[in-house]
Order: sequence, then C-alpha cells, then structure tokens
Amino acid sequence: MKIGYARVSTKEQNLSLQLDTLEKEGCEQIFHEKITGSKTKRPELDNMLSNLRKGDVVVIWKLDRLGRSLKDLVNLMTQLQNKGVGLLSLNDHINTTTPTGKLTFHLFAALAEFERDIISERTQAGLVAARARGRKGGRPKGLSQKAEHTAIIAQRLYEEENLSVQQICDQLSIAKRTFYKYLRHRGVKVGTPRVTKNAPKQRR
Repeated sequence: MKIGYARVSTKEQNLSLQLDTLEKEGCEQIFHEKITGSKTKRPELDNMLSNLRKGDVVVIWKLDRLGRSLKDLVNLMTQLQNKGVGLLSLNDHINTTTPTGKLTFHLFAALAEFERDIISERTQAGLVAARARGRKGGRPKGLSQKAEHTAIIAQRLYEEENLSVQQICDQLSIAKRTFYKYLRHRGVKVGTPRVTKNAPKQRR
C-alpha cells in the first residue's frame, strides 16, 4: 500500500502541489501538515509511522519534506527499513524497494556516520596535545577518508546479509581482498561461512 506524506513549513505555503502529485502516484492514504522542519514533534508524521505495516511504501515529494537533517533522515529511513517499509522520494528518484535504492540508503547512513566522526574529531580540543604525549585517540589509521566511507557501506551491506560477498564487491567496485580489509578495519569478524537471506535454494 502506498502512503503519502506531505509537509510545508508555514501556513502561507500551499500543500496542493505535493498532495496532487501524491494522489497521482496512487497513494491510498496521505498524511500532511503545516509545520516547520525544525520542530521536534510532527504529529502527522508520528501518526503515519505508527500506522505503517510491512510491505507499505511511504511516498514523499522530496527528502527534505521528511527529514530535518541528514542524521534525522537516516534515523527515519532506518525505522522504515526495520518495519519492512519502503521509501519513494519522487523528486530525488530514490526508491528503497530496489537494489539501487537500498544502496543509496546505505550511502546516506555512511555519510551520517562519517559526519558524526568529523564533528567528534573537531570537538576534541585536547586530541593533538594528547597525541604529542603518546596517547592514542581519533580515527584509526590506515584508510583514507574515501576508503573509510566505503568501508562503512561495506560493513552495512555485509551485516544485512541480503547480498553475497561478490555482489557487495561488484556494487562497490572493490576487490574481495580490499573488502575483507575494510571489514577488519571496522572490527567485523570474518571467516565464518554465511548464507545470504536471498540466496537461491539448491535443488535436491
């Protein structure tokens, strides 16, 4: 079932464009509200989340209608994923019910984690002095920022168990050796054989 969510920031703004588009997309139910994205409480959004069922797809006009920030957006997308609910953002061309859309979600999650790491490092005012005294701290050495970003996505895809190792490597355009290096860097235990959730059953 497609369920729409629309939001504008002020009473002066019009919801008509979003509502018309969501109806044309085939949404059977639409939740909407006029409230600024900076507000912590959004009653209609909370109402929609509490009524979602596995297999539903939330349809929005644009990602910024749903999340206040990258962190908030990832948290909401994680809630949907845990409920077995997909997300379709019409103007961003994102559909998490497809393999490409799922990869996009992991990309957002990795960016949010990467952002938190950067903020954490910048706020540790005594880090440089501590290193000078021989103490350990900060990001583990060994990977560039780009590789660290890819490692986060690799870990998430691996732990989700929907793709084989080879499929993950193909998605991220990395070699298996690099993939396992990234997992070890992230502290993930490797070496135990696993069966992916979507692996085809063998015929007897």
